[in-house]
Amino acid sequence: MDEKKVMLSGIQPSGDLTLGSYLGAIKNWGARAEEFDCYYFMADMHSITVRQDPAALRRRTLEQLAQYIACGLDPERNTLFIQSHVHQHAELGWVLNCYTMFGELSRMTQFKDKSAKNKDNINGGLFTYPALMAADILLYQPDYVPVGEDQKQHCELTRDVAQRFNHIYGDVFKIPEPYIPKVGARIMSLSDPASKMSKSDKDPNGSVYLMEKPEDIQRKFKRAVTDSDTERCVRYDPANKPGVANLMTIYAAVTGRTMEEIEREFDGQGYGVFKPAVGEAVVETLRPIREEAQRILKDKAYLESVYRAGAEKASRVAERTLRKVYKKVGFVAR
Repeated sequence: MDEKKVMLSGIQPSGDLTLGSYLGAIKNWGARAEEFDCYYFMADMHSITVRQDPAALRRRTLEQLAQYIACGLDPERNTLFIQSHVHQHAELGWVLNCYTMFGELSRMTQFKDKSAKNKDNINGGLFTYPALMAADILLYQPDYVPVGEDQKQHCELTRDVAQRFNHIYGDVFKIPEPYIPKVGARIMSLSDPASKMSKSDKDPNGSVYLMEKPEDIQRKFKRAVTDSDTERCVRYDPANKPGVANLMTIYAAVTGRTMEEIEREFDGQGYGVFKPAVGEAVVETLRPIREEAQRILKDKAYLESVYRAGAEKASRVAERTLRKVYKKVGFVAR
């Protein structure tokens, strides 16, 4: 039997997961386990390049893990772990720092963006974290790394660093291919249809969170920006009616209906009927996820067993790569 190809992905527990992250990505992840050996980690080490409230970071890390499981990432079929529990990430991160050029790091657009937003805390980690990200990836010798547009530059850097290291020391790292994931719906902010729904949204009414109470979700949909046109009809026209088009996209993603079916369903009815209907459909989609995540969070022993088992497996795989790297660069064997 052919071995499954390896895929890896990490998300920072720096905010609560949104409806946008669920419909755009996480909803499709469960099915990947059929085809790939998948590693998903909570990138808590990356989170501290920006100052965090320690108790909140711990809480969000566990909540994110519970939400992943509730969204269909079965721990028996996926390796789920917390980045800081696998010490090899930091160790390989340091080695790769020494093979990543200053000029390469200077060109990273995310460093420029984050520096502009955190002028009082432009730390070394913020500058060098692409080397840690390269370590996160290369430790597991993955065939594919799912990349969104915002991470493309980091994946290219990872490939460059891996090729540089291989050129000096021989065939140490597998060069991963970018994997363009099957894209779910692109969900925009409820308060600003021109920008993407994001966990770091400054406007609390713009994003819907997986763990949010049903009444709060309904309130946000009732207040959602529609359009200032006079006809006030439910019609899919992203250019002229971006607010309505976004709500229709959400409704289509959670109900499976086509745009034509949605237009027929709300024909002759105004936004006052349409917006609460979208809210209700979202509430019912997220209810089982929220309830399951809450149940998992109460079962601390189970959650701990998941992240311990995940870290043990990840550590075994990562250690093989790290040992090879340490030998190549000339460290004395432990």
